[in-house]
Amino acid sequence: MARQRRRRRFGSPLTRRILAINLITPALLVVGILYLDQYRSGLIGQKIAAVEVEANLIAGALGESAFSGPAEIPGLEVETARQLVRRLVDATGSRARLYDIDGGMLDDTRPLTEIVPFDIAPVAENGFVDRVLDRAYLALAGLLSGPDAVEPYVEGPWSPISEFPEVMQALMGENAARVRGLPDGARVVSVAVPIQALRKVRGALLLSTPAYDVEKRVREERVTVLRLALGVLGVTVLLSLFLAGTIARPIRRLATAALAARASQGRRVEIPDFGSRQDEIGDLSVALRGMTEALYARIEAIESFAADVSHELKNPLTSLRSALETISRSEDEEQRRRLIRICVRDIVRLSRLITDIADSSRLDAEIARSESEPVDLAAMAAALEEIHRETGPEGAPALALDTGPGDMTVMGLEDRLGQVARNLIDNAVSFSPPGAPVILRLRRQDGLVRLEVEDRGPGIPEESREKIFDRFYSDRPAGERYGTHSGLGLAICRQIVEAHGGRITAGNALAEDGTRLGARFAVELPAAT
Repeated sequence: MARQRRRRRFGSPLTRRILAINLITPALLVVGILYLDQYRSGLIGQKIAAVEVEANLIAGALGESAFSGPAEIPGLEVETARQLVRRLVDATGSRARLYDIDGGMLDDTRPLTEIVPFDIAPVAENGFVDRVLDRAYLALAGLLSGPDAVEPYVEGPWSPISEFPEVMQALMGENAARVRGLPDGARVVSVAVPIQALRKVRGALLLSTPAYDVEKRVREERVTVLRLALGVLGVTVLLSLFLAGTIARPIRRLATAALAARASQGRRVEIPDFGSRQDEIGDLSVALRGMTEALYARIEAIESFAADVSHELKNPLTSLRSALETISRSEDEEQRRRLIRICVRDIVRLSRLITDIADSSRLDAEIARSESEPVDLAAMAAALEEIHRETGPEGAPALALDTGPGDMTVMGLEDRLGQVARNLIDNAVSFSPPGAPVILRLRRQDGLVRLEVEDRGPGIPEESREKIFDRFYSDRPAGERYGTHSGLGLAICRQIVEAHGGRITAGNALAEDGTRLGARFAVELPAAT
């Protein structure tokens, strides 16, 4: 009970497992989207290309307009170059550095101290949800970003050319680009291009610009993805809870009912019926209901059997006690001998009852423990016919065997099925007049093997066709010695046949004119496949 309370408090373990499994995939997707940098790398590449185009345009303008002097060795007009560069980069917000052919810096459009990284405004400033998502993004990005792979953007005013390898590469006639990182995580894109005049490199131009627009776009996209992912996670949680409810709740109800049935001490407990679900839980519900019904039926059968046994044992014991008390007081020798015969008869009856009761009580358990095997009823019937012919008393009814075509094999226990056939044959012989035949008939039809035992006795009254299978019911022929039968034979036959998945019925063999010829017992068993 304490464990059940803990389960109710913290939720079903099955529900937690379903939630965990279903949330792994979208969670990994979110982590992957926040962690991978392909989108940012693509935007940085586009940013480099745009800055390179801008730098080439400025370098081309400088090459055409800022050089004067002899055609062989044109000189750079520094002031003209400064004004031209400042005018061209003023609208773009980029920082331009101008270097001569020896690597000396001629101009810097904006001192480093003026470059102050500015905070990127949230994607949506007014919405509470957007602010929460923005803060969640920053927290997740901080956790997932890991160590920065780019070199930091650190320099002092008028930094030497050695700190800018891209400028040295540009002075050799090649365009070069470099990406560095600011303390706030943004990137600075630097592109260096050569300045050419008369097809010779006369200097280098370095354009640097912080890629805040790239970071803003990345941040907007990732917040959008995060919003979508949270929606997917929410839907996943709801669907997982619904799925867990359709699985865990019925199982919990079935488990509770099973515990209640175990503690009910024989009182009936209704198992929930989920058979309409048409799934494994429905199958489990049907199986549990069938199992509990079978257990209740077994309990009721045991109680009824115990009551019947008590009643049947009481009669011979009462008769035996009365006879013994009378013997102790009687002085008539003839009466004493008669009373002794009564005692012997009651003892024989008690012995027969106890034997049949023991056989009936262990029958189900024996069949459940034993392994079924193919049993050829035709061969068994032939053996019974031979035994009856060789060992039957003189003048006893003959046993006529009538076996039809087809395989008469069934699955079961040969000893117990033989017991059924022997009981029916003995019962038919006891009711048949001398010289009349007892017919043992075998037929196969519709996937069943049908065994019939037919006699030429008085038959069975219509009102007794079911009662004769009741325990201790006895309607024996006149003149039969008392105590020979316990009234359990036909009940045991039905018990064995039903345990093998078959059925046994009683009826009468009729002539063409409707005259009753005798009793007929029929056993139907599933044929072996």
